Amino acid sequence: MRAQFVLSEIGVGLRRNLTMTFAVVVSVALSLALFGGSLLMSDQVNTMKGYWYDKVNVSIFLCNKSDAESDPNCAKGAVTADQKKQILADLDKMTVVQKVVYESSDQAYKHYKEQFGDSPLASSLTPDQMQESYRIKLQDPEKYQVIATAFDGRDGVQSVQDQKGILDNLFGLLNGMNWAARAVMAMMLVVALMLIVNTVRVSAFSRRRETGIMRLVGASGFYIQAPFIAEAAVAGLIGGGVACGFLLIARYFIIDHGLALSEKLNLINFIGWDAVLTKLPLILATSLLMPALAAFFALRKYLKV
Repeated sequence: MRAQFVLSEIGVGLRRNLTMTFAVVVSVALSLALFGGSLLMSDQVNTMKGYWYDKVNVSIFLCNKSDAESDPNCAKGAVTADQKKQILADLDKMTVVQKVVYESSDQAYKHYKEQFGDSPLASSLTPDQMQESYRIKLQDPEKYQVIATAFDGRDGVQSVQDQKGILDNLFGLLNGMNWAARAVMAMMLVVALMLIVNTVRVSAFSRRRETGIMRLVGASGFYIQAPFIAEAAVAGLIGGGVACGFLLIARYFIIDHGLALSEKLNLINFIGWDAVLTKLPLILATSLLMPALAAFFALRKYLKV
């Protein structure tokens, strides 16, 4: 098979069906950009999980005088010195505990003022209204229930709170958004495949005389199909290249420059360029193979060669 013939047929086909080719390029580009974006979102969520789960604490909040008057969990009064010693001793014996930090009511008040000093409520609070607490770093953040079972409801303990639960809600929301993007991506891929099939069939129909002559002179089935398959593959590859460009531009302007989220949200550990670059070969391979396979199966039935 002469490469020059195939290339010339590709050019003719793309020019002859320029509008449909443009539609194929756009649909492939959008669907694969969403595909790459969903993969990167998964990487981002996993990166954030690894970063934040390593920092989460379980907090044991102790009863104070204000709680003794209003909270049923503190009906027996504010925590005593003996109760605090016993709680700390029990924590030291637990193998799931990596580190324990005690926070006094004065320290809690200071931290609250640093974080929420502008809040109207901050001016009405006093240190004795803040709760003492033990901040516990676990060996495994999944073992929160061990701490909750051991200390929830104990005398002097107002509540046991797991910061991981707050993060789980956030990550659940992010995962939900990711699955929504994948659903849109799947619909776009279906649209792209339908456009590819129709484009190939229109191209084959417009050149049915040439393909009929080629069949009469003994051309092989693959020789007849190759230009059509290559047209679809080239259009898809162009769309894949555009999708890769979208991802690179999005990473550059959203995280590094423009919005500059890496500077404004320095508490978030964003994915690096390596995560983006490793996805590009997969996107390009998909953009090449998907249209080629769609065209191959469409032509088998349509041309019957």
